Amino acid sequence: MSNPLIRVDGLHTSFHTVDGEVKAVRDVSFDVPEGSVLGIVGESGSGKTVTGLSIMGLVPRPGKIERGSIHFGGRDLLRLSESQMRSIRGGEIAMVFQDASNSLNPVITVGEQIREVLQIHSDMTMRQSIPLSIDLMTQMGIADAERLLDRHPWEISGGMAQRVMLAMGLAMSPRLLIADEPTSNVDVTVQAELLHRLNEHRRETGSSIILITHDLGVMAQMADEVMVMYGGYKLEQADTPSLYARPMHPYTNGLLEAVPRLDRPVARLKAIRGGLPTMLDAPDRCPFLDRCHRAVNACRTDPMPNIEEPEPGHTVACYNPVPVPVAAKSPRVPGSLP
Repeated sequence: MSNPLIRVDGLHTSFHTVDGEVKAVRDVSFDVPEGSVLGIVGESGSGKTVTGLSIMGLVPRPGKIERGSIHFGGRDLLRLSESQMRSIRGGEIAMVFQDASNSLNPVITVGEQIREVLQIHSDMTMRQSIPLSIDLMTQMGIADAERLLDRHPWEISGGMAQRVMLAMGLAMSPRLLIADEPTSNVDVTVQAELLHRLNEHRRETGSSIILITHDLGVMAQMADEVMVMYGGYKLEQADTPSLYARPMHPYTNGLLEAVPRLDRPVARLKAIRGGLPTMLDAPDRCPFLDRCHRAVNACRTDPMPNIEEPEPGHTVACYNPVPVPVAAKSPRVPGSLP
């Protein structure tokens, strides 16, 4: 495996409120090798988006990165000044946000917003940036890109806004793209097209992607490795085929059991009982405890288990992981292409 482009170590991000501390990301560590896609999956509120915002240095108040390190290109991003981070954002590292319609500036035209990215991170003039803006939008499947330049975000559909956000994210061919639910507001046909374009861009530029999603089908198509988060913690990580074929954490297993599959028809899907825990002053123990059918005494009395590596490249944090059959089969990954 190639050297990591970015290495996150012991990241802890909290939001300090009048009611207490909301522990959004807790002691999370991972690497993203050059040219690879790391998928981060989990339910809403698991800490996925805050992890991405922490890397970008965009954690909103009253949020604060308490500790940890984020090494990118030989630099610890957490030690850089705001002006240094501004030179990296949009250029070397870009982030595509989930709700494109609300992420774009409603009073500035689409063309102006794309041109701004190009001009900030290069010596490009406005005249030079216009044809490149059109080309970027065309690459994202926008048929009449030139006409769209003069539209405001509120004048276009959510799916079109998502394409514009992707065009802005890829404008400077960043070394790392953080894509937060990049296909959440588009139909299945457009979703497949946008994922294809993201993959093509990665192959052409050698860039890396952190893909944040709750969609296990999208994850199966895109990710080389998958990291499972819940309650701010990393619970499991492995290459995609291994994780889908041999999930070890009860939460990961529950997520996969809830996915409908053509090769395993059932009368009723299995749901994970209960709901997400409160993150306010959360105790230092497994956040999945109250929903877990495999909980043992250590889960209730001991702190959060350490990350272990039961098999090479497959890590899990659990006192009683799901046993792996000796001859575990590798079924087709849900949502993968034949």
